[in-house]
Amino acid sequence: MTDIPKPRTFNADGITAPFLHATFRRIWLASLLSNLGALIRGVGAAWAMTQMTSSADMVALVQTALMLPVMLISMPAGAIADMYDRRRIILYSLGIALTGASALTTLAWLDLVTPTLLLALCFLVGCAVALLDPAWQSSVSEQVPSDALPAAIALNGISYNLARSVGPALGGIVVAAAGTVAAFAINALLYLPLMFALFLWKRAPEPSRLPPESLHRAIVSGVRYIMNAPSIKIVLTRAMAMGLFGGAIIALMPLVARDLLHGGAETYGIILSAFGLGAVIGAFSVTEVRKRMTGEAAIRACALSMGGALVAVAISREPLLTAVALVLAGAVWMMAWVLFSIGVQLSAPRWVTGRALAAYQAASSGGIAVGSWAWGHVTDVAGVNVALLLAAALLAVSPLLGFWLPMPRVSARGEEPEMLDDPKVRLALSGRSGPLVVEIEYRVGQENARSFHNLMQDIQLFRQRNGAYGWSIARDIADPELWTERYHCPTWLDYLRQRNRATKSERALDQRATAFHIGPEPVRVRRMLERPFGSVRWKEEAPDRAAAKDLDSKHEHGAVS
Repeated sequence: MTDIPKPRTFNADGITAPFLHATFRRIWLASLLSNLGALIRGVGAAWAMTQMTSSADMVALVQTALMLPVMLISMPAGAIADMYDRRRIILYSLGIALTGASALTTLAWLDLVTPTLLLALCFLVGCAVALLDPAWQSSVSEQVPSDALPAAIALNGISYNLARSVGPALGGIVVAAAGTVAAFAINALLYLPLMFALFLWKRAPEPSRLPPESLHRAIVSGVRYIMNAPSIKIVLTRAMAMGLFGGAIIALMPLVARDLLHGGAETYGIILSAFGLGAVIGAFSVTEVRKRMTGEAAIRACALSMGGALVAVAISREPLLTAVALVLAGAVWMMAWVLFSIGVQLSAPRWVTGRALAAYQAASSGGIAVGSWAWGHVTDVAGVNVALLLAAALLAVSPLLGFWLPMPRVSARGEEPEMLDDPKVRLALSGRSGPLVVEIEYRVGQENARSFHNLMQDIQLFRQRNGAYGWSIARDIADPELWTERYHCPTWLDYLRQRNRATKSERALDQRATAFHIGPEPVRVRRMLERPFGSVRWKEEAPDRAAAKDLDSKHEHGAVS
């Protein structure tokens, strides 16, 4: 009798579990090379700027040029990631980045690069990264099972920081030995393995029975979701503060090498590698930290440790001491960002993950971009060491934010929405028919009125973040047991989306509200098509333009069932 091989199993808590999945493993290895090339380019760009100008503002603006596009276009990029094939979006983004890197290589080879042109090309590459990041991060959940997602998120951070542990030093060697042209050329070439790995990814599409939203509507839906999701808003605020204060070391590291340590490109590469090595240590430690500490305690510890490391960097004039301090800084810096990213990805359902991650990228990158500019200005006025000490002081007091905005407790990915059958209707509707008004009547005992009203505050948030407008709750003055929840959606299609976006935990809130209902009749739901003056055709034979547009949409995206 032949033994039947046992299926491969893995420990979902183990940091290496996602490597058992071939798609993730292949893309991860290729991204490691791509990250290596990006860091070599970063060393070349920063050092090229220090050679062209002595202004600390201009040196710090290299980081700003790379990060500012993430803040500016992240939300449209997130909407695109949720609406279209994420694999294709990543490939298009890499194509833009490859174009920018190739242009930078050519112009540097022809000795035509100026400070302004360098910043412009860095901005172009930053735009590609801004378009890529939401699709890249949200696609991880399509490459591994949900229970391996936290480890996969951490591994993506490790990929970048493994590259950072050797990339900057290698970049310093390349710049010192062959010049910035070689650094830019290596960056361009190392995009190719990742593009090839993505071509091999046979992504299984997830067809929706509802057509996608327009870009404008998708952006609005994403913003409304985030504004009505307290846990995500807290993470975004804390991430922006960390980027604003802690980003000083990222922006000023070239000046630390040049002005405090009196070194060259090799010194800059070495201290960047020390920071990257620390980041790898931090990423590998995240799983254990999450087991032993709450998210709030971990973020506070990271901020305080980062502040102490910046003090050491500011007062040190010895490369070894600076490198040791940067190992600590890199570890807690990486740990904080992984914790923020996990918090966002596990709090958002899949339909809005790209937009939630885009908002996170905008908040973190915006903090780093604005901070880089501010710390460059402070350095011009008071010097590198004063800027670092001021940043350390702000990091030391930043844990006070936790008393106002404590980090949410997140242990598992938010439950995914379940598609419901469409409600039965007798009125001929097109997808564009609207506005649609929904009224839900509850009969609640007066002794439970306060508890019911408190619960409805939570229901208001989840209705609004899923697409409801004008939400209200009213109590009948002649019949105090009768409560009416009311909201509207712009169109019938918007209502179907709103109805099908609720997760299991959100549906549980509905069930809790229904449990308050008393009386022999069930909760009554009315769905009404609002008919303002001018919305009805003058004659029955007049063409229905909304229906015609909807028919075109059905031909393009598939009929609405």
